[in-house]
Amino acid sequence: MADVARIAGVSPALVSIVMRGVPGASESTRTRIKSVADSIGYIPDRRAQKLRQTTSRLLGVTFDLQEPFHGDLVEHIYAAADARGYDVMLSATAPSRDEDAAVRSLIRERCEGTILLGSNLESDYVAALGSSVPTVTVMRRSGTEGVGSVRSDDVAGVGLAVDHLVELGHRRIAHIDGGSAPGAVDRRNGFRDAMTRNGLSDFALFTVGGTTETDGTEATKRLMRSEPPSAIIAFNDRCATGVLDYLVRTSVSVPETVAVVGYDDSRLASIAHVQLTSIAQDATALADAAVDAALAQISGADARDTVLTPRLVRRSTT
Repeated sequence: MADVARIAGVSPALVSIVMRGVPGASESTRTRIKSVADSIGYIPDRRAQKLRQTTSRLLGVTFDLQEPFHGDLVEHIYAAADARGYDVMLSATAPSRDEDAAVRSLIRERCEGTILLGSNLESDYVAALGSSVPTVTVMRRSGTEGVGSVRSDDVAGVGLAVDHLVELGHRRIAHIDGGSAPGAVDRRNGFRDAMTRNGLSDFALFTVGGTTETDGTEATKRLMRSEPPSAIIAFNDRCATGVLDYLVRTSVSVPETVAVVGYDDSRLASIAHVQLTSIAQDATALADAAVDAALAQISGADARDTVLTPRLVRRSTT
């Protein structure tokens, strides 16, 4: 910054004003200082700036690298945080990096609050985290009073899928569940309730699944061995992609023989050769609510559970 000031012929304090974007410099001076900064490759050190602030104005977000819908959420969280004057620090989970490591890296960066996307952490861990930094879980119940949550109504969401398929004339409908994944219990309950409500409890099929394409493929293989269903509701879009892969490879026509519904309405669902009917979780609304909940807790408000309403997006797989 001193180099920029010397070359521009101004004081370091004036350079600081320009780089922070606060009042105190004319437009011509701002333009000249920024031009000098660009010419010598000067970039403000955000970490150094935060060390001088009483608050970091930084929200930490954990997400799963392999989940397409998490990417959609992260995109909107960036926008929501920026609109409220906050930056975002991302920390990914992956097969080689567990969620505990992802959380600890956010704590080291002095994040004022943490947002956990699709977290698999135990409730006791989440409660302990929430006692040290304001925390919000997204797409799952937090499991503790001190931690807020933002999620879609998964019971109602799967119910929309069942009602849609029944309206199309399907009776023997299967649900590939998400195993221990967040939201799996609510989606199982939603499927059971909706089939009962439609008088089809005797035709409801459950099979163990999971969150990945492989889980969807293996579950579909089991379903098609005996009396195959005429429709399958998968735990999420990735799982549904595995369902479609198996059906296509075994020459089962979709949707004429077997209809398929996913969940999340991630960008994967709208790919031209997929065109998957899916239950849409509103990524923008979830992101806005998560950021607002985190900021409210940072300000001292009590944690709250926010439940949003999903909707059905019809495409060619039904």
